[in-house]
Amino acid sequence: MRIETMDALEALYGTPNLASTAKVADHVTPDYRRLIEASPFMVLATVGPEGLDASPRGDAHGLVRIADDRTLLLPDRRGNNRVDSLRNIVRDPRIGLLFLIPGSGTTLRVNGRAHLSIAPDLLASFAVEGAEPRSVVVIAVEEIFFQCARAVVRAGLWDAARHAPPASLPTPGQILAVMSRGETGGEAYDREWPARAAKTMW
Repeated sequence: MRIETMDALEALYGTPNLASTAKVADHVTPDYRRLIEASPFMVLATVGPEGLDASPRGDAHGLVRIADDRTLLLPDRRGNNRVDSLRNIVRDPRIGLLFLIPGSGTTLRVNGRAHLSIAPDLLASFAVEGAEPRSVVVIAVEEIFFQCARAVVRAGLWDAARHAPPASLPTPGQILAVMSRGETGGEAYDREWPARAAKTMW
């Protein structure tokens, strides 16, 4: 059985209550500013001709900068250079952000539109250890609201007793070796990654 109409969906779930709708704003409120500033990690969602993409973003130096109450600035720090999110933004400005705060069940969602900037002064303002981002994602906030804590509580996300032992998981090197049929990855990849990442973190 499939739910295929809005009427059927609403019959199953009903309509949102006031607590679910009153929290939505079209700008960064003082309380939402505090949540953004406390978050070192988020998931960035974009859409493009090839489909959807969700990408992790993290930064110990301030994840995003609040330029004003309707504009967020996200420096594009070093990664795997696939630039899936950036390709999407260039072709479709729609964007979604999900901020997580270590130790807190509250998450923050932002929906809006974005473009990429390579303005020299802006890039220089985000330099870390002498390294500038190659671009900055400029996000126009259209909708912002906190998400209830149930998902984080159910997951036990911050409970160290529930963290997976690293040795129980496949390593990136092992995955790469299998997927590339031995052309890349392996033990050497895992052994060398910490030093390589340290040199290219920013």
